[in-house]
Amino acid sequence: MTGFSGTPPELPPPGIRDPGDAWVYGENGQKFWGLFGAAGLLVWHPETGILLQHRAGWSHFGGTWGLPGGALKKGESAIDGALREANEEAGVPADLVTVLSTSVLDLGIWSYTTVIVLASSKFEPVIGDAESEELRWVEVPEVDGLPLHPGFATAWPTLQLSLSR
Repeated sequence: MTGFSGTPPELPPPGIRDPGDAWVYGENGQKFWGLFGAAGLLVWHPETGILLQHRAGWSHFGGTWGLPGGALKKGESAIDGALREANEEAGVPADLVTVLSTSVLDLGIWSYTTVIVLASSKFEPVIGDAESEELRWVEVPEVDGLPLHPGFATAWPTLQLSLSR
């Protein structure tokens, strides 16, 4: 499976924010980005590792490393959203990746889907917006040595196991 799995939703007119670009608030002051949930793309290439994004300092958990991704648009599947966001933020070419699996964190009020893809060849990621300070291929054993986004840090041990299958 490559590329978008369906027709991407229409974007709002220029200058108008997408309705999915909003915070969802939980108990104890928790907040989660994406009114319709969020998704990220774990791009894996067996020889070079995984593609990580160093989050801009102004962003939620800025300065940490995580996956390119973000808020889903209304009616958008998690796979389509992860592919769209990774292309926008890191220049990930959808035609070079194959979906292997997904992992969903469902909190009831909000969900985050990690879409795990295999890159058929290494490519140079390109920063596409102000949300990234850096993009880097990181060898799998080296991931734990970086300051990780808390959500990614919690999910990484399980996600890492899916890469060896």
